[in-house]
Amino acid sequence: MFDDIRPHLVELRKRLGLSVLSVFIAFIIAFTFHNAILTWITAPLNNALTEVGRIIETQDKATWSMKTEENNVSMTVQSKPSDVAQKLQDRLSEASKIADTKLSLILEEAAKAAKDLSLSLKLLDENLSNITSHNEFEGKITTHQVGGAFFVALKVSFFAGLLGAMPFILYQLWLFIAPGLYNNEKKMVIPFVAGGSIMFFIGVIFAYYVVTPFGFQFLITFGSFLYTPFINIEDYVGFFTKIMLGFGVAFELPVFAYFLALLGLVTDRTLKDFFKYAVVIIFVLAALLTPPDILTQLLMAAPLIILYGVSILIVRAVNPDKSEPEEDDEEDDDEENKADKS
Repeated sequence: MFDDIRPHLVELRKRLGLSVLSVFIAFIIAFTFHNAILTWITAPLNNALTEVGRIIETQDKATWSMKTEENNVSMTVQSKPSDVAQKLQDRLSEASKIADTKLSLILEEAAKAAKDLSLSLKLLDENLSNITSHNEFEGKITTHQVGGAFFVALKVSFFAGLLGAMPFILYQLWLFIAPGLYNNEKKMVIPFVAGGSIMFFIGVIFAYYVVTPFGFQFLITFGSFLYTPFINIEDYVGFFTKIMLGFGVAFELPVFAYFLALLGLVTDRTLKDFFKYAVVIIFVLAALLTPPDILTQLLMAAPLIILYGVSILIVRAVNPDKSEPEEDDEEDDDEENKADKS
């Protein structure tokens, strides 16, 4: 038995080796552009931080004019400290002009001191106004490791290399299963590779432009009025790549359903009967592959359920279930027999 499967194991090892080599080559190429790739990866997070900062700033401005009341006494700030210092300077200058010589000198020195104090307080007021206008939300992306930046560059380069090598990996997968196909089925290599690659990239793009903006903004907004987010770049890159790869693989469902139907392994009746279990599995996978909130979970589960329905239609066109027409023919024959007996 082992001798029978040995050629298949040798072929599998060859295809896996070539796939790993392609990922390694793509990784080396991607590493030279790791800064641009990392900028692309962190863009959704930076946009979410900026948007949450605007939300907080808007709410701060809405509450800025509110008066605090304590013991039924309304307390408002009448003037700035710099204005008080300016008034003190003016009064001292006026007093120095009408006083005697010795007192005049003392008052002039006091006026100069008040002037310096006024300038210092004005600078302080400007700095405080800049801080409040900029808003107090200063979320940042940080690293907690000495070589954090280097390891992040390796991770993003590997992720980009995997995406770049995806068409070649699918081609190697096709070459592995091609010996068991008929000649007319072997001609489907281009649709398999092209369709699989396109659906994978559609899944990645959908996750990048639809799922991550909503998910990151929700997660950062939640509790941002109490805590300032300092996000670890290592954790973020791992989290981001998991979402991208999860959506990419999930969007391969129609492609794999088509070729399983082409091989005669599944029918539309098989997928219909498995639908209720598929919905549960889809929601479980969505909960594992997305941020822990219901919004992004639905953003992943809903497209997968739609793709499952599309897969049923594809399989029906390729390998429809033959049992239903036969059952209908048998029912028709039974009805005819009953009619003849009567």
